[in-house]
Amino acid sequence: MPALMQGVRSATRVLRIWAAVVQLLFGLWLDARDWSYPGGATAARRAARQRRRARWLTAELLSLGSAFIKLGQLLSARPDVLPASWVEELSRLQDSVPAFSFQTAQALLEQELGERCAEIIDLDPEPLGAASLAQVHRASLRSGRQVVLKIQRPGLERLFRLDLEVMQQVAAVLQRHPTWGVGRDWVSIAQECRRVLLRELDFRLEAEHAARFRQQFLDDPGIRIPAVVWELTTRRVLCLDYVPGIKITDRAAILEAGIDPAAVAEKGAASYLKQLVRFGFFHADPHPGNLAVARDGALIYYDFGMVGSLSQRLRGRLGRMVTAAAARDAASLVNELQAAGVIAPDIDPGPVRRLVRVMLTEALTPPFSANVIEKLSGDLYDLVYGQPFRLPPELIFVMRALSTFEGVGRSLDPSFSLVAIARPYLLPLMSASGNGPNDLFNQLGRQAVEVGSRALGLPQRLEESLSRIEQGDLQVQIRAGETDRLLRRVALSQQSVAQSTLLAALAVSAALLAASARPVLTAVPILLSAPIGLSWLRLQGRLRRDGRIDKLTP
Repeated sequence: MPALMQGVRSATRVLRIWAAVVQLLFGLWLDARDWSYPGGATAARRAARQRRRARWLTAELLSLGSAFIKLGQLLSARPDVLPASWVEELSRLQDSVPAFSFQTAQALLEQELGERCAEIIDLDPEPLGAASLAQVHRASLRSGRQVVLKIQRPGLERLFRLDLEVMQQVAAVLQRHPTWGVGRDWVSIAQECRRVLLRELDFRLEAEHAARFRQQFLDDPGIRIPAVVWELTTRRVLCLDYVPGIKITDRAAILEAGIDPAAVAEKGAASYLKQLVRFGFFHADPHPGNLAVARDGALIYYDFGMVGSLSQRLRGRLGRMVTAAAARDAASLVNELQAAGVIAPDIDPGPVRRLVRVMLTEALTPPFSANVIEKLSGDLYDLVYGQPFRLPPELIFVMRALSTFEGVGRSLDPSFSLVAIARPYLLPLMSASGNGPNDLFNQLGRQAVEVGSRALGLPQRLEESLSRIEQGDLQVQIRAGETDRLLRRVALSQQSVAQSTLLAALAVSAALLAASARPVLTAVPILLSAPIGLSWLRLQGRLRRDGRIDKLTP
């Protein structure tokens, strides 16, 4: 009977999730229809409805519980997948779930710790906080040590695995969609979410992360990280030193304590850049709930369940990106972006290179040019249509962490600028990329060899080109973005006309057969028209999408 009840609950859960997915997909389909807007579809009305849809999704993820709250938090770091309004709304998604009972907490501690539970002599019945994965209780040990105990919610792992399985199925459905699946790898996103979320369920990993962070900042008195109590830490229980502090967003309390908020913001930014540049191991979720300020002005980090790491290779590549950007070298920057996986490998790099060149030379250099879009012309269409940019998992967490901390810094100091603080930390990053004095000479030597080899081969290439001109074999290939765009539109239009004609012919055939002596044969043209009609609808969607993109080009 318990197994049957568990099966019923699991089936009910799956149906609940799919009902939310179907409702979301129907809402998105409706939002794309102009006739669904009373008074006509305008940009303002579309934006307002999109914001309402994003708020609905946020509330729905909260109601679905732990795994989906974490999913929303991860998706808030994907501006390459979701519109900006959705990312903004999901970024406000916080763990907001009721706490479980004190009796349940005691039972879980006894189950996990056994005889070691006797070391805990004073467990506060009121939790310090409750989140989707666990809740935290303050306690005292026999030794007098003040600690906090992070206790995982009961039955969470089984529920997590069920929810993640359904997520994989939803991702597979989205990937096959002709519109929503274009330019997005939903299956890979779901797999990455599964990997990250399952790791968060093992509190022993979080303990290792906390210990590593503490070791990195042992010599920095301005950064404080709780020590791990290993003898009271298991897979579902984490014990840390109790390190109280002022919530980092409580600016009034920080000022009252005689602490300069701007200094705290700068200290936090410096510590974060140090994590990225020096250690390659960083806190991936620095939202206000995981940061606090000690009474002496030190910055306190909490919750190391979500961390990120940067390989030495990627850090070197980031250094070369910085060097290329500083030198306004668009070609080198695009090459590094492509090597890092930020640009799809099968994309034509020409439009991307021209975009980067314009951004480096004009858009990012005051006075800002007003005709940047005009200079891109048809390349803009190719960029939007091809969706060349991707975000590798390593860089996703970097961007999410930096953007989150930027918001925290501005709440402390309105004039806070992460870019300004980052300048001293870019030098070691550039050095790590191989830009020291010796490496500079080596680079110049490699460039001299490359130029020399090209110079030696130049006469032969000129002779071959002249010979091909004399023989009439030389072909000049010119690529025009605007021409490609128009040709693509003409081809789609011709295909749409052909399918419309075929559908009309099948409709006439069906009408004639329906009036004949054998009306049952009407099913034949109807069945034949089904796939053609579906293809025709997809074509209309592409033509409408192309029409909207046309409005972006001058």
